[in-house]
Order: sequence, then structure tokens, then C-alpha cells
Amino acid sequence: MTINELLGDRQMTRYRLARSSGVSQTTINDICIGKVSIKNCTGETLYRLAKTLNVSVESLLAEAMEHRPAFEIFKSNICHSVKDMGDLNFLTDVIKSDRILRYLEMHWYREALYLLAMVDYLCRENGFPLHDEYAELRCMKLSDVVYPIGILILCTALKSDEPKKESLQNAIPEFLRHNIVECEVRDVA
Repeated sequence: MTINELLGDRQMTRYRLARSSGVSQTTINDICIGKVSIKNCTGETLYRLAKTLNVSVESLLAEAMEHRPAFEIFKSNICHSVKDMGDLNFLTDVIKSDRILRYLEMHWYREALYLLAMVDYLCRENGFPLHDEYAELRCMKLSDVVYPIGILILCTALKSDEPKKESLQNAIPEFLRHNIVECEVRDVA
């Protein structure tokens, strides 16, 4: 989470953060407006901010350090991981690494819900029980339907929404539950 998001969650002003942490208000303002990247702050500044905001230094740095790939690339990487690792190893890795919850904490909702859908799909395909820890997340849905880029390009080329309608009919239920249209996760080159 960004400093601005943490301040909003805690109903705290920049001024109060400066007073409580001992970090100058100028530094906090520069971080909040993007003039200074949090990853360029000193260890002492990071420690003081994290302690005052009751978060880890790692969580302060996570968003600045993680590069968010385009969603189509993310989906492709997930499908290739399933193919390369096999279903069981992939499921074990995702659950042990807690990636779904980490993506949610970073507000990467499409990625979190796509990964959850993949986990649920693979569980169904292999006859495994669903992981109880994600029960509440299964009710989450993206506000807009996310179609594969290929479908959107086809709609534009044909000047028709028929490809969207067809892809909705063929969508895998675990993905569609979250408003993500995904028809094929196994046939990756």
C-alpha cells in the first residue's frame, strides 16, 4: 500500500504522521506526491514510517519494488506456470506463497482473482477440495467484465460484439464468477 492509502485507512494526516514518526513533513509530502520514491528513502525513514503506520518496512516498499506486468502477460505467465509445474505443484506453490492475499493487499484485484479462479479451477479438475482460506474471496467480483485482448481486437475488427457473447458462453465458471472471461488455460504455446 502507498503512504497515501495507509494514511486514508488510518484517518491520519501527513502532519500527524510527521509529528508521530519524527520524519519531516517535507519528506512525507514529497513521498505522497511522488516527488520522492519510497524506495529511495533511508532505512531510518522507512523504519520510522513503518513503525508509526504499524506496517512492515517490506509492505511500504512492496508496491514501489514490484513491477506490475500487463494483465495479459500475467495471465500467460500463470498458464505457463501451470503447464511447467503441473497442477499439484502449482497449487501447492500458490497456497504456500500466499500470493493471492499479497496481490489483494497491493490492490492488484484482477491478478488476485485470476489466480484464485485458477486455483479453484485446478481443484475442480483434479477433484481436490477448495481451500477454505479463500471462501470470502470467492464472492468478490470485478466491477467490469475483463475479456481477453484477442476477443477485444476481434470485436473491433468485426465491428461486432458477437465474439464477446460467444466467449461469455464458453467461459470457465471459476473465472466468470469474478467477471473474468477465460476460455482456455491449458493450450499455451
